[in-house]
Amino acid sequence: MDNNDYPSPYNRYEALLATEALEYISAPAGNAFSALQQLHDNCKDWLFGHLGYDLKQETAQLIPDVNGEQKAALKAFKAEEIGARKAAGINALKEDRTNAPETDGIAFPDIYFFRPRVVMLLQREQVSIGGEEFTPEQAREVYEACLQMPEKVVQQPGATAQKKAITPQSHLHREGYLQAVRALQQHILRGDCYEVNFCRDNFIRDINIHPLTLFDKLNKLSPAPFAAYYKVKDQYLLCSSPERFMQQQGQTVISQPIKGTTRRLADPFLDAQARETLYNSPKERSENVMVVDLVRNDLAHTATPGSVAVEELYGIYSFAHVHHMISTVKATRQPDLPFTAVMQHAFPMGSMTGAPKIKVMQLIDQYEPTRRGLFSGAVGYITPEGDFDLNVVIRSILYNAAARYLSFPTGSAITFYSDPVKEWEECLLKAEAMVKVLSHSH
Repeated sequence: MDNNDYPSPYNRYEALLATEALEYISAPAGNAFSALQQLHDNCKDWLFGHLGYDLKQETAQLIPDVNGEQKAALKAFKAEEIGARKAAGINALKEDRTNAPETDGIAFPDIYFFRPRVVMLLQREQVSIGGEEFTPEQAREVYEACLQMPEKVVQQPGATAQKKAITPQSHLHREGYLQAVRALQQHILRGDCYEVNFCRDNFIRDINIHPLTLFDKLNKLSPAPFAAYYKVKDQYLLCSSPERFMQQQGQTVISQPIKGTTRRLADPFLDAQARETLYNSPKERSENVMVVDLVRNDLAHTATPGSVAVEELYGIYSFAHVHHMISTVKATRQPDLPFTAVMQHAFPMGSMTGAPKIKVMQLIDQYEPTRRGLFSGAVGYITPEGDFDLNVVIRSILYNAAARYLSFPTGSAITFYSDPVKEWEECLLKAEAMVKVLSHSH
């Protein structure tokens, strides 16, 4: 993980590296968080890993169930929706949405955390290297080996240029996408929800890449404060995320959701105007405060009474290509709760679902034809003391080397006022940026 030198009062490290799993957990949703807590309780050591989006099947169980009358109404409503979709000819959508959609093609487990043999922590003008039974001499050897690595990542044999143009495919094409967005807007009109983060998969089959080379390219083109290069067996995540999901330091917990984005402009005067326009935009502010309220509610489940507060609202932060509106919500954790309870009550993050969270997660399962997998999940670390820092997996390329399958989902926030065609074009624009990175890496 690498913060790419983005300044923040909450960053503890400039970068972290962990490798060689001594022990790990890998499990589907069900008892994943308790398994994570048990692993940490047993070893009291550094853990690195991820939470996949489909852990929602476990976290949703924390919400009180609806009564019988509501269940009957929900069943009738689902039947009505299935009939409406069939009549509209939305063939891309499944009729049975009891479970999550089809597999995501990358096949990361729902949760994976490992205890590494080697841990390297980079802070300003300081490097800490350690691990199980590490001697100072061994730490020095690791440090010197890192210094000897070439400045530029070398392309590996086999990761050669493709003979055909890189053209991503998707399980959700233009007409199906537009119909789905219009259907979601009808849910908003009926008062089922306020906003839905709707995503579309982009995938490439039979592609051979060198993941580290590609990550190097992505990180140079789009440096981000929560970038990560992550590997579990044959699955890779090349992440250029600007967003923190959640951090715990001692009893203090923060979450920093992003809602609101505008392009960077080459002219400094126009760029400053763009920042000001973003800050004053009623639409962006309304979406940002909506997710802030959702995060406040998520943190309140595990916070001491009265401790949840908005540390910063509508903060404008500049990145390589965009300005983002980021807010910071802070809370004090109840001292008798395990750290996994804090994660569990807030996952998945509201910025990648919408509001209200349970309802929009149901709608996401209805209208997205593929599982998100690790996309819109979280990657990060847990310290020996039980502190943690987790990002939001967006702006990412996912790759299964064994299957030669690559994916880079894109999405946007759907509101009642959204133009379905413009939302489609935004998804295509984000996909084009990833294709450009892929093309330049070959």
